[in-house]
Amino acid sequence: MWNEVPLFPEQASTAAPWVDSLYLMLVAISTIMTLLVAGALFVFCVKYRRRPGHERALPAVASTRVEVFVMLFMLLVFLSIFFIGARVYYMTNQPPPNSMDIYVVGKQWMWHLQHPGGQREINELHVPINTPIKVTMTSQDVIHDFSIPAFRVKQDVIPGRYAYMWFNATKPGKYHLFCAEYCGTDHSQMVGWVIAMEPRDYQEWLRTRSDESAASRGRKLFLQFQCITCHNRESSNRAPLLEEIYGNRVPLQAGTSVIADDAYLRESILQPKAKIVAGYRPIMPSYQGQADERDILDLIAFIRSLGPNQTPLRNEDSDPRKQQGATTDDP
Repeated sequence: MWNEVPLFPEQASTAAPWVDSLYLMLVAISTIMTLLVAGALFVFCVKYRRRPGHERALPAVASTRVEVFVMLFMLLVFLSIFFIGARVYYMTNQPPPNSMDIYVVGKQWMWHLQHPGGQREINELHVPINTPIKVTMTSQDVIHDFSIPAFRVKQDVIPGRYAYMWFNATKPGKYHLFCAEYCGTDHSQMVGWVIAMEPRDYQEWLRTRSDESAASRGRKLFLQFQCITCHNRESSNRAPLLEEIYGNRVPLQAGTSVIADDAYLRESILQPKAKIVAGYRPIMPSYQGQADERDILDLIAFIRSLGPNQTPLRNEDSDPRKQQGATTDDP
């Protein structure tokens, strides 16, 4: 049906029918109310127009029943819009817990995309169908907007923070990817494609990519930036051990606590004095300007991969031939 209407992209996600239904409902209600008001205005203008013999206005007649009916009817209409809109909002903003993570960095004027296994793409994203995909996004320069019309999803990508959205593609195909926020002179060139594939085809595509895993790249950065100097068992009095910290609650000096998620780890790398862990002094330097957004994603992937006794040794360096006790590559 929608293929015959050029104003509507193809419905290719689980959210698309809900978003279109809400949109069409709003259009229908607006059209009906406009016609009712315009029709009543026309009828009253004709019926009560000024003409000879009808100069005096008729006395006003109040009807409580009519007023109550109109108010209840309008209340029912607006409550319907609210509840359906809330349903669509909740559905499109709460990714399922088993979602596959995709990381996106917007940069003038291209999209950098990264898969859980570390495979990277530019202006192109391969995803399996019937699989919920959680997209974690940030910008390296200005505000962008990650938009996939066929999936009916779009989200502002703001520098200095992580934004999230999710989708579940329902049919294989190649779908437009846009930046929907003016971001500079070449904004119109910041486009790409999302290729939805059968799960077996997606796994085959992954096998054709020989990219180093994100956790492995993060391990090298962890050693290169000398993070191991303080974040090790021998120096546990200088900085907390990072093994199994991801997703757990971290106590702070202020007496509060915070979940060690992507946003917290990013802030701790770039602004380490923003939230000081209880029991430690604020001695960590900032890596602002040394680590870009893709480096931070790799470091977070490495921290997520750290299990018990998997922290690198202090005498290791970033040369893979000298690394011992390597961690798993699965972030």
